[in-house]
Amino acid sequence: MAEEKTKTNRSTSPEHESICTTQTQTLASQNDINTRPKSTVLRQTLIVTAGFITMFMTCALIFSFGVYQAIYEEMAQTPNTPFTNTSSSIISLIGTLSIAVMSLGGPFIMTWAKLYSPQIVIMAGGLVFALGCILASVSQHAWQFTLTQGILVGLGTCMAYVPTMSVVPGWFDGRRGLAMGVVIAGSACGGMIWPPVLRAITSAIGFRNALRISGCLVAGFVPLAGYVLRWEPGFGEEVRGQMAGFSRWTGWISAPLVNWEVVRSRRFISQALGCFLQSTGYATPLFFYAAYARALGYSVRTADDFITISNAANFVSRIVVGYAADRFGRLNVLFLTTALSSVVVFSFWLPSTFAGGAISNTAAEVLFIFFAVLYGCFGSAYISLFPASLIELFGVQHFTSVNGALYLIRGMGALLGTPLTSLLLHGQSALSDPSNYLRVAYTVGLLLFAASLATLWVRIEGSSGKKWTWKL
Repeated sequence: MAEEKTKTNRSTSPEHESICTTQTQTLASQNDINTRPKSTVLRQTLIVTAGFITMFMTCALIFSFGVYQAIYEEMAQTPNTPFTNTSSSIISLIGTLSIAVMSLGGPFIMTWAKLYSPQIVIMAGGLVFALGCILASVSQHAWQFTLTQGILVGLGTCMAYVPTMSVVPGWFDGRRGLAMGVVIAGSACGGMIWPPVLRAITSAIGFRNALRISGCLVAGFVPLAGYVLRWEPGFGEEVRGQMAGFSRWTGWISAPLVNWEVVRSRRFISQALGCFLQSTGYATPLFFYAAYARALGYSVRTADDFITISNAANFVSRIVVGYAADRFGRLNVLFLTTALSSVVVFSFWLPSTFAGGAISNTAAEVLFIFFAVLYGCFGSAYISLFPASLIELFGVQHFTSVNGALYLIRGMGALLGTPLTSLLLHGQSALSDPSNYLRVAYTVGLLLFAASLATLWVRIEGSSGKKWTWKL
């Protein structure tokens, strides 16, 4: 009998042992979280405030690129300008690259934050962002704007955004979703304020001075906010342990490798799939708010106001959704909001593309107003909720590497989504005929529906191996 028992123990597969080890590490990390001293309210308030300011000064500015898009489009029709005879697709590439690079650099930025501290990386990110704006203000060719206002500004945003989204969760437990919602609301708040401010500055003293002023403001505020955004002490010890074998001189070129067993797990695959699909579909309506409103017959100024309307709804909903996530379960709310964003596309944007011809222009306009508000409420909830759920899913020891890898995947989706979806539009008629957006709306709706199925898969995997509970 003893021999048989020994043989049985030896026959246990390496894969089973690895899975058990990973589960044990995850439980140990969760127990470690529960036994750490609680953060003070003052420190948590400072962390959230600094994160809000960082999002307000970086992400909000690049999501306000539509203001510059309109200016550059006008310059394309004017002789002797940097954009004379430049196509709309080349101009839109500037904004697309900045948003894509904001996530694509995630793995490397996470290494820098772990190796040198998030404070240093965020402060440097503010300076890189400012440098990109100032260099863009003296650029004379479209390719120079692509390198400066596109890639360099995107890199600066990435250096500020990714470490901020990694630092904040470590300071919270029970109210992590609410904290992340408030921080991310900074980009929505800035999305309401920056477009009219930039329009006013460019009307008064030109777009080049608008770039210089925004660059100087970022250089002043982001380093101050970055100084506050440090690792939670217990979390910082975990990070230092992970970087023990890295050189401070050469480690900056390395990307944090995700544990192979984690990558192979269904939790990671489902989360990665959801990140890619959601980012592929999410940004397209944001880029085309103003253009689609023009197609419905709105004036140029009124069309731009749809961006502000959506961001206003976004600002309120991110805080409410964050609170709901803490109360009803982060994975539950992640699935619900992603599914609702797909429902909003199919229920309001899609019918508005043909309601003008089938019913009346007023019906199409009302449908689009509802779409702008509701998509602002639910569409962006994913951005704050998926990082807030990673510690529960993968444990503290895998959080930073998984977070960086998922931001890379989101960047790939953003880089592919809008450029490929825009190919479904019929050239210049896209500004005058809303029916040309029919295929775009279908595509966005299907991508978000697929993303909601992936988040449902994440919810199922999150409860695997645990005692069932509705709140997760």
